Amino acid sequence: MTTTEQAISLEEQFGAHNYHPLPVVLSKGEGVHVWDPEGNRYYDFLSAYSAVNQGHCHPRIITTLKEQAEKLTLVSRAFYSDQLGAYEKYMHDLFGYDKLLPMNTGAEGVETAIKLCRKWAYEKKNLTPEKATIIVAKGNFHGRTTSIISFSNDPAARKNFGPYTPGFLSIPYDDPETLEMALQKEDVAGFLVEPIQGEAGVKVPSEGYLTEVSALCEKYDALFIADEIQTGIARTGEMLCVDHEGVRPDIVILGKALSGGAYPVSAVLADNEIMGCLRPGEHGSTYGGNPLACAVTMEALEVVRDEDLAGSATRLGKIFREEMEKLIDQTELVKLVRGKGLLNAIVINDSEESDTAWNICLKLKENGLLAKPTHGNIIRFAPPLVMTEKQLRDCIAIISRTIREYESVKV
Repeated sequence: MTTTEQAISLEEQFGAHNYHPLPVVLSKGEGVHVWDPEGNRYYDFLSAYSAVNQGHCHPRIITTLKEQAEKLTLVSRAFYSDQLGAYEKYMHDLFGYDKLLPMNTGAEGVETAIKLCRKWAYEKKNLTPEKATIIVAKGNFHGRTTSIISFSNDPAARKNFGPYTPGFLSIPYDDPETLEMALQKEDVAGFLVEPIQGEAGVKVPSEGYLTEVSALCEKYDALFIADEIQTGIARTGEMLCVDHEGVRPDIVILGKALSGGAYPVSAVLADNEIMGCLRPGEHGSTYGGNPLACAVTMEALEVVRDEDLAGSATRLGKIFREEMEKLIDQTELVKLVRGKGLLNAIVINDSEESDTAWNICLKLKENGLLAKPTHGNIIRFAPPLVMTEKQLRDCIAIISRTIREYESVKV
């Protein structure tokens, strides 16, 4: 058996150092729990950045994966498969869009949406060739491909990776007035935005923001593109986060929990007017829409519906934020809690350059709960949606105790 020390040593020696993981090695997962090689059990309060909404190794999803893996895994798109059409119809029935374009990773999904938006803009809106601009929001996180980092304002994502891809205009998040001014500029094709900015620290926009975004994009004939990779699949209490305001984006990007964390799957949804702009040979993926991915995704989404995980996210998220508000009244170390459903964060009363949030996460790990900081002074909390209220309250007790312990030591 590989020990924790050995596993970390192997990664340090042979792996690219492009991540800074918490010093814990995970070798087993079930539901809301994960275990290290030495048998220590932890609550997972990150869910692989919301990829494991259905819990680790959900038996229904794993059974489907095994059954399909024993029959057929990959044919590429050179041929039809008996799973892809069924999957595409399933997604149409569930989300209401005419067409689905299957991909594998979230970043691929975003790149696909960008290409699709531009293709529509040239063929349907008659924009100046090679001049289509896509508006994005500052503080965004849509992935780490070259095009995507070109419109990121995160120095760590951008530095020394240029030259950058042109064709993007960055504006403040949650600012409809600036969006309207930007939409009036020449050759604007669309607006790409996260309904809640996750990596930025779970920034929830003002109520009505998405409604205004939808209305403005319609007014100026620009596509509203919603990146629901992290916020979708019941995480915020609705199947899609945009459902909270009853808006329907022109393009929706899904990923992460689409497969319950069992297999890399992403998808782009749009109606015929948009998706019809793509023709054979203009975009694709060898693995996109493979039979294994299709079967796993349909079962993963059935789990979300059958177990009412959106309802659980709503109910448990409310409890979590209420209890964190009580904690804020009892400590000076936490100054804010924000979120929707079971996508939440607490803001630590320290600077973004501090290591306080990181050190608190180390203490949380010692106390049996795994979370990760973002932007220095923010800790994101996103447990699997299969968590029970009893388990949640146990986790709240761990978080509260850890914060108090850390504060008393610092004092």
